[in-house]
Amino acid sequence: MSAERVPFSCGRTSLIAGNTFLEAVRQRLFLFLVLLAVALVTGARFFQSFDFGPDLGVASLKFTFDFGLGALVFFGSTLTITATAQLFFSEIENRTALTLLAKPVWRAEFIFGKFLGAWAVVGVFCALLTGLLAGLLWFRAREVLAANPEAFLHGGPVAPGDLVIVCVLQWLKFGVLAMITLLVASFSNTNLFSVVMGFFVLVICHLQSFAHQAYAHAEESSVAIGLMIKTLARVFPDFRLFDLAEQAGHEGGVNAALALRAAAYALTYVFVFGFLAVYSFRRREI
Repeated sequence: MSAERVPFSCGRTSLIAGNTFLEAVRQRLFLFLVLLAVALVTGARFFQSFDFGPDLGVASLKFTFDFGLGALVFFGSTLTITATAQLFFSEIENRTALTLLAKPVWRAEFIFGKFLGAWAVVGVFCALLTGLLAGLLWFRAREVLAANPEAFLHGGPVAPGDLVIVCVLQWLKFGVLAMITLLVASFSNTNLFSVVMGFFVLVICHLQSFAHQAYAHAEESSVAIGLMIKTLARVFPDFRLFDLAEQAGHEGGVNAALALRAAAYALTYVFVFGFLAVYSFRRREI
């Protein structure tokens, strides 16, 4: 029976996602996550011995927050690209994708199943580092208050809700990055090309706002450059929209409306790039 004659099944998609997640576990990705978490703890405790000036309480907590979030963004991006590409090409190279697609399984189910499995792995990574960072901030705040009860008179530590929102937005951003990597892998012949292009797209998405600013302040800009920047702005997402960390710890906390808008922005790009990946994968010979 052809896969085209059976309806799309969320059950089959979830089975593929579950098998993808288990495959990642067998590749000891969890050990990789634990090592990163231990490195974060050790690094944060070491840097706490630095001199942060007279505003010791707020500054040291802000440094710990930025340090942990930076580790989550850097290693999370690396994990997203490499794991997504590896999990996809392992199916292609081992010919298991051919066996699977010979059954009544849609290629859309395969693509979205691989995406959900890889995104779940990254979600575990984000949850682990978020919990660890929350514990660090709580422990450091107690130390600061014990040494100086008036340390937070002019500003307090990052609220747990703000921390969760900021880290969830990063996870959503990783979802967009994972789907872009899958789109490249859907027509690429090698794992290396997909990984390199994934990092290339990551740089483009992070530098979009800088390109807009440079173009806006340029005294003389050609029509071709302006058209290229506008095209890139529409094709590639702007990852700086997910960076609401500066609002954490301030009065009012993270703007909920901006966070919801960023979440909708991410899910829109996931589905758009997902359908493009399915279209590309359907035209690919396995």
